[in-house]
Amino acid sequence: MARYRIAAAVIILIGFALGWFIWSTANPSSHYAFRLGLDLAGGTELVYRADMSKTPSSERAGSLGALRRVIENRVNLFGVAEPLVQTEHSSFVAAHPEYRLIVDLPGVTDVQAAVKALGKTPTLDFRLATTTHIGGANSTTTAVVFMPTALTGRYLSGASLQFGSTQSNALGSPEILLKFNSTGAKLFEKITKEHVGKVLGIFLDGKPISEPVIREAIPGGVATISGQFTLKQARSLVQNLNFGALPVPISLESSSAVGPVLGKTAVSDGLIAGIIGFILVTLFMLLWYRLPGLIADVALTGYLALVFSVMKIIPITLTASGIAGLILSVGMAIDANVLIFERIKEELREGKGAREATHIGFSRAWPAIRDGHVTMIISSVVLYWLGTPIVQGFALTFLLGVLASLISAVTMSRIFLLSVLPEGNKGIWRFLTSCGLHVRSPLSRKD
Repeated sequence: MARYRIAAAVIILIGFALGWFIWSTANPSSHYAFRLGLDLAGGTELVYRADMSKTPSSERAGSLGALRRVIENRVNLFGVAEPLVQTEHSSFVAAHPEYRLIVDLPGVTDVQAAVKALGKTPTLDFRLATTTHIGGANSTTTAVVFMPTALTGRYLSGASLQFGSTQSNALGSPEILLKFNSTGAKLFEKITKEHVGKVLGIFLDGKPISEPVIREAIPGGVATISGQFTLKQARSLVQNLNFGALPVPISLESSSAVGPVLGKTAVSDGLIAGIIGFILVTLFMLLWYRLPGLIADVALTGYLALVFSVMKIIPITLTASGIAGLILSVGMAIDANVLIFERIKEELREGKGAREATHIGFSRAWPAIRDGHVTMIISSVVLYWLGTPIVQGFALTFLLGVLASLISAVTMSRIFLLSVLPEGNKGIWRFLTSCGLHVRSPLSRKD
């Protein structure tokens, strides 16, 4: 019994430490404050449509991921607190698949200001000049047409400002130095090697900004844009390119805002619902199972402290659906205790001592608890993998709660019970451990 009491004391100390951590970081300005989602904190949601019409099917998934990373970098650089950028697409078997980018900006309730803050990032691509006949193959009238290549801003790793030497300006004219990643460097070298003597146009947002002639193959993944820029224009372009040159064009499809009052109402309603549910559950367990019920309530408090601490440390963004998942997981934690205590009650009715009945009850209830939690974990993983962002918020908090309930129901409750129960079951201990009313089931009636 001594080792169980030591373990129980350690768990209680850890519980108090977690409780203090939650209390001390309750201030919204704290680094470990709860991260509230858009539906709770208020803010703006922008939905952009990505134009993949000129992107090969095999490269669309990669382009969508690159687009998300670029927008994330740009939003972060503008200082928007806790942005959330997500992508979604329709079925690939659809006739015209749709690709979207969802940008959540908590705390920003002015839609116009949000659109302005996100801004328009440039679309950079390289195009080869080719000569075509106008009016048919036998026509002598020709025109220069720039054909797209596979080299786009997706492969850009950075841009910087430099000054070239010119006869008209001793200080030199501003130029922009582009650096590509390893994949882009190979593409750039291949294009320049195969098209020596041709014009390689550099286009920004569909407009040519420079039309240099390829003199030789250019290895190393470095290109120079020497258009007619002023110093201010060149600096602005370098800044925009470093914010992120979009691999594909995007257009704003819809926007919506959630006011802070509505978000606070959702938080307060969820908090009230959680408190009421917690009080009702703890009262039921205490009245029906007496001492084991009290132990379950203590373990449930530790369970909540553990879940809240993990959500603060990771951190996990809390949404309205996430609160629902958390409340539901509380029921799972108590359900495991109910299974255990019913097993203990059966052993007590057969005349076993309190400690022996507890050992047997936990061991016999474990297979059912294990199977139930495993199925819930599988369901949560599938929901998170295939679900929309709203469903994912529910799945994530529910998964965390299910995992924590295994610790509270199976480990904490067992240690607490075995640290206080005697070997026998007499006197006051018989009353404290006689779980619920002794009602005989009609199925067990003997004629």
